[in-house]
Amino acid sequence: MTLHKDLIDATWRKSSYSANGNCVEVACLTHGRFAIRDSKYAGDVVLLVSRREMVRFLACLKA
Repeated sequence: MTLHKDLIDATWRKSSYSANGNCVEVACLTHGRFAIRDSKYAGDVVLLVSRREMVRFLACLKA
């Protein structure tokens, strides 16, 4: 598996509510994109989404 070039230097953040460290992590990438991953499987699947998709995702979580 090849690592996407924007993920090499990505700074991953997780919620401060993550008590045991197992959480969804998000990284801000170039060109207004975001990467999302499961911290338990940090080296596995990463979702790359646009700013628009991230805004909609967060709105659904809040609803």
